[in-house]
Amino acid sequence: MHIVVPAGNAAIVIGATGLVGSECVRQLAAHPGFQRVTALTRRAISADLVAAKVKTELVDFDRLDARPEVFQATHLFCALGTTIKQAGSQSRFRQVDFDYPLRAAELALAAGVRHFLLVSSVDANPVSRSFYLRVKGELEAAIEGLGFRSVTVIRPSLLLGDRNEFRLTEEVAKRWSWAFPRKYRPVHASEVAAALIAAAAEHRPGVNLIENPAIARTHHPLR
Repeated sequence: MHIVVPAGNAAIVIGATGLVGSECVRQLAAHPGFQRVTALTRRAISADLVAAKVKTELVDFDRLDARPEVFQATHLFCALGTTIKQAGSQSRFRQVDFDYPLRAAELALAAGVRHFLLVSSVDANPVSRSFYLRVKGELEAAIEGLGFRSVTVIRPSLLLGDRNEFRLTEEVAKRWSWAFPRKYRPVHASEVAAALIAAAAEHRPGVNLIENPAIARTHHPLR
């Protein structure tokens, strides 16, 4: 079933080389409602994501202010993120998961983006004891306060998908996903991307929160 999106929309995807971001690029490129898809990345996107209406803009996330013109679009999908282990420190994690997305949101709003769609995390909370979840919650609150016409925040649990590395936690989750409480049941990255595009189609004003149980139940990847 096709999601109906008004013609003339242009999407920006940051975090386009990650699991959810790459799925967003793939599904947006296949959707007739989006005329242009721009991936803002540090490095080139995977060859299988290259399409006629997909453009890659290589950017330095420490100097986003130098490229304000790349933020001209109607929708911005933010799937940028790392882990504390990958980042190497809490300060570096906060830079990637809070500073970069917030600055991108500010530039996008100034450029006329109407809808900001954010990939957050289950249990994100600005007062959480967990540093990871606290940063995610702080980002949600900061984005919601900027003044976009529409903000969609999606809070997936453990993400499943094709990774370039073996993760024992993910392999266990694949086998035992049926045993997880619905709130924490793993979801595929393609389902998260499809849920975001569905929200982009609906384009409801205000803040739209999509919790983990609603992702796999109602949304399926576009093929």
